[in-house]
Amino acid sequence: MSRTTLKSGVTVALAATTLLGLAACSDPGASAAGNASPAASSATGIKQFNLSPEQDRITVTVNKEAAALVPDAIKQDGKLTVAVSPFAAPLAVYATDNKTPVGNEVDLAVALAQSLGLEADIVPTAWADWPLGVDSGKYEAVLSNVTVTEERKLKFDFASYRDDKLGFYAKADSAVSKVETAADVAGKRVIVGSGTNQESILLRWDEENKAKGLKPVEFQYYDDDSASQLAIQSGRADLTFGPNATSAFKAASDAKTKLVGLVDGGWPLKANIAATTKKGNGFAVAAAAGLNHLIADGSYAKILDRWGLSSEAVTKSEVNPAGLPKK
Repeated sequence: MSRTTLKSGVTVALAATTLLGLAACSDPGASAAGNASPAASSATGIKQFNLSPEQDRITVTVNKEAAALVPDAIKQDGKLTVAVSPFAAPLAVYATDNKTPVGNEVDLAVALAQSLGLEADIVPTAWADWPLGVDSGKYEAVLSNVTVTEERKLKFDFASYRDDKLGFYAKADSAVSKVETAADVAGKRVIVGSGTNQESILLRWDEENKAKGLKPVEFQYYDDDSASQLAIQSGRADLTFGPNATSAFKAASDAKTKLVGLVDGGWPLKANIAATTKKGNGFAVAAAAGLNHLIADGSYAKILDRWGLSSEAVTKSEVNPAGLPKK
């Protein structure tokens, strides 16, 4: 079995800056048999996530057909250098030792490398730095919640691995049970990030509602997550609207909020999160083949379930899928 190298070197302070990257990314961002479960549900419905450096990851096998597609320039050292940004659980975050990256993107990077017969070399990277790193050849792939856009496709190749979803969350005992259309947010007090794609979507929904004579949305903005959560729990706000992955993690971790609606990150268009590689180097084809091997053998589903992201699973990895148009 291929080994995995995890490099530290990016401080925990990175989280504050790269959380913005998550929003920008959404804008353009059970375990296998024989493996100890990293997340277990308690009697209270709270899911325990393993954030320690010691990770019992899903064991995967090499797919010879996918491995044969790896370009010689990448396979010659036997390693796959993958950049991740440890900014937010459950995507990628520093473990309890404050130096080891863990999370969904790390698990997928390790599994992808193993499916291709390579050793994963995980490198913590500030989200804003990955484009230059890929272009210069420092990173052979990026798994960091990168949304496919037509503008990015001019410079990078992609292999999709997750749906880009935004989530509406309410207090666990809230009377609000679903948000599926614009009418469902009419008159609601909604917390949203200023300047984000989710704010843009909510503004369009609000205009649609007002044109129909429905009550307007009350937009609420907070400087930090703790203030936002306090507003929800105290009843001063009805909903939060933001990247689903991080909200799902919080809801599973403390059972204080519940998912009431999912929206495509590129609404009304579908948005794809993808492994990102240098344009024209041929690795995206190998990456898609490796990911499809993981999907077919069930490893992919187990990894996403491990981190509470099953709602964002794809049924097939595609090379350079349709990207969001330039705004």
